[in-house]
Amino acid sequence: MAVFTSVSLDELASWIVQFDLGRAHAIKGISSGIENTNFFITTDSGEYVLTVFEKLTFEQLPFYLNLMRHLAERGVSVPAPIANRDGAIVTALHGKPAAIVTKLHGDCQLAPQPVHCAAVGAMLARMHVAAQDFPIRQPNLRGIDWWNETTPLVMQYLSDSDRQLLTTEMAFQNAFAASDTFRQLQSGPIHADLFRNNVMFDGEQLSGFFDFYFAGCDTWLFDVAVTVNDWCIDLDSGVLDTARVRAILDAYHRERPFTAAEQSAWQTMLRGSALRFWLSRLYDFHMPREAEMLTPHDPGHFERILRLRITETAPPLFTTNG
Repeated sequence: MAVFTSVSLDELASWIVQFDLGRAHAIKGISSGIENTNFFITTDSGEYVLTVFEKLTFEQLPFYLNLMRHLAERGVSVPAPIANRDGAIVTALHGKPAAIVTKLHGDCQLAPQPVHCAAVGAMLARMHVAAQDFPIRQPNLRGIDWWNETTPLVMQYLSDSDRQLLTTEMAFQNAFAASDTFRQLQSGPIHADLFRNNVMFDGEQLSGFFDFYFAGCDTWLFDVAVTVNDWCIDLDSGVLDTARVRAILDAYHRERPFTAAEQSAWQTMLRGSALRFWLSRLYDFHMPREAEMLTPHDPGHFERILRLRITETAPPLFTTNG
């Protein structure tokens, strides 16, 4: 992620002695993203990822890290947290919470085909099912409460047209969140940020999901919508690619069948997931934090996607024969 907190090799070497990983040999900052500080590190034991958390607290982090451990123990391919000799998976580095996790092999698939989308859909369903009995409950911190808090903060930066869009869509999503249909949606721990750059592939073989630090308890359908709105679109226009949409949805449905309530909420949830990322990108773009290697994302990307999801009908979650 963006480098907000610098860590030198000497600083890493003195900090890492609390882990049974041997000596530290290399550290390299990761430039993608804008939330936490991430490094690739190399030790006597191999390669790992070190994260210094810039916003999440010591009290919040057990949810994310223990969720990853829970999923890994149930056969879902995710990074596993490394505990120090005292059994702690979160420790202080430069006064901030920090953690080490295993590094997944492979590369991000930035030009996905239906075969990649099918693998993602199946793994996402297995992840939702595997997390059902996870005992810690923490809300999605970028859920609708955050949307309502953030909307007035970004309004001053918007054109008249965009202010109208945001006002109208927030009213629509708040009404939906209070509806009977919403209350019928299945929920549990979700990834909430499963973009192309948060999944590793080795060829066509999915090697794992990572970056769970936006995870929280929310509707499973929201997780599916976030995923489809990134994996199944033309990046320039935001238009959905039906073949890739069907690949994700059909693969997911085979592992964990969608419900009738989810079918009826699908278009609304696609709109909601586009709104969430439009808001976060507006916030990060207009109110950035100082950081080395920081590259804020274009808010216009998800504004285009939101407008499309309002005006165009998406492929259904499943067909009557599905």
